Amino acid sequence: MQHVFGLIGKTLSHSFSKEYFELKFLELKLKDHSYKNFELDNIEGFSLVVQGNPHLKGLNVTIPYKESIIPFLDELTPDAKEIGAVNCIEFRDKKLIGHNTDHYGFKQSIKPFLEPQHERALILGTGGSSKAVAYALESVGVEVYYVSTSKKGPKIFSYEQLNGYMFESFKLIINTTPVGMFPDVHECPAIPYQYLTEQHLCYDLIYNPTETLFLETSKKHGAVTMNGLSMLKLQAEKSWIIWNT
Repeated sequence: MQHVFGLIGKTLSHSFSKEYFELKFLELKLKDHSYKNFELDNIEGFSLVVQGNPHLKGLNVTIPYKESIIPFLDELTPDAKEIGAVNCIEFRDKKLIGHNTDHYGFKQSIKPFLEPQHERALILGTGGSSKAVAYALESVGVEVYYVSTSKKGPKIFSYEQLNGYMFESFKLIINTTPVGMFPDVHECPAIPYQYLTEQHLCYDLIYNPTETLFLETSKKHGAVTMNGLSMLKLQAEKSWIIWNT
């Protein structure tokens, strides 16, 4: 019997998940397992993916569909419901159940690097990934604020508002936007990097390239830097557990 897994997203040619899971299937000698990329121009195509692939056992979800996928699902786990974003779908008893493993992957990857000065975080971006990051940080007592190009709110700053005084207060900065992702490697979020110090931890959810311009520039100003590869592996392993439980 075939066991098909896959990834839903818009542009997936450089996706991590397919290669990761195909290697896992080889190592575990699971010859009847396969992993497919399902590129969708819009989320409405999701129903056709499910209908056209009767052997589907589980799916991952990436940019830009982590929030818009929710109306197509039958249930959400409590974590996914509270976060408001889904990156893992379980097929169980003819139901589609939405999970969020991003918050687990992020929390486990950043925990060893958190210092007392990282009590307040600036999250660049307000999409589905930012919600999982905020949920993880708040669960360990970090106060969260956002930086957005479009959204407004009591805890949301514009990029134009960022200054040296704020960077003294926010020693943890996480990029959850796709700015700087391959192939646009010469781009980076427009923050005042000159105010970064060795007290700062800058984390980029992007893993391709390994060191984004955001991380490279942050490191030049003394900050500790991390990319999103360990988070990605941890959330993938969590997905695998969910699909096999």
